[in-house]
Amino acid sequence: MQVPPVHRCQVFGSPWEGVYGTSIDSAMHYGRHWHATYGLGLLEQGAQSSASGRGKVDAYAGDLITTNPGEVHDGQPLGGPSRHWRMVYLDPSVMAGIKGDAGPEVEFTRPVLKDARLRHTLQRLFARLDAWRANAADLETLACEESLVEVCGLLLEAHSTTAPPSGPAAGGDMRRLRERLADNLHEAPKLSDLAEMVGLSRYQVLRRFEKTYGVPPHAWLLLQRAERARGLIRRGENLADAAVASGFADQSHMTRIFARHFGFTPGAWQRACRQG
Repeated sequence: MQVPPVHRCQVFGSPWEGVYGTSIDSAMHYGRHWHATYGLGLLEQGAQSSASGRGKVDAYAGDLITTNPGEVHDGQPLGGPSRHWRMVYLDPSVMAGIKGDAGPEVEFTRPVLKDARLRHTLQRLFARLDAWRANAADLETLACEESLVEVCGLLLEAHSTTAPPSGPAAGGDMRRLRERLADNLHEAPKLSDLAEMVGLSRYQVLRRFEKTYGVPPHAWLLLQRAERARGLIRRGENLADAAVASGFADQSHMTRIFARHFGFTPGAWQRACRQG
């Protein structure tokens, strides 16, 4: 009796309609098929040989793989019994929304990419989606959206037939966005809401906010929460209450952000304040 090939697949949702992902460890030989979505993935282990509408290609661990909507392709292991890869799939409407204009439909130019910056950004998106699934908080959603927009922006800029608008545009007062973040530390807005406030695309907001303030909106909000908590602790608030009052999910979340940004824990800061 023939043993079926190893095939383990997880499919996961996202904070947005029209975006989903997979994590696959498989020895299967996929026949010719197509998706109605864009696909971007990272081959994490092993290697794969495939034929696509852009030619026959081989991909190895660390390579990025792409598919366009309607593009017929297949896939099989190369040089070993199996391979492991993660993918994120986006409806064409999602990509059009990130591109931010009504121009022609985007097409990725190559089926296999070697791009260290894009790989790192995609890995961060996967990590943030994992965190969102564990705790679907507003702040995690904003972090996911930032990573998604950054991934798509890098793809559009360097590996597609079109590029997103990123230069000067009317409006775009970043102070309004900073004030919105500071005014409500407990409720992180969507990146799309911030974009609508100033009449820019999400990609333009992400780039312009970071250029103005040094970090993207998600990181700025975390820093603002940490500074709020630091002030409350200095004034005698206990650690648990300071965490909640500053918009953190709990004290352990505050501790992680403190250590990352300040280099010391809230407890160490509390002891230092008591010595003063």
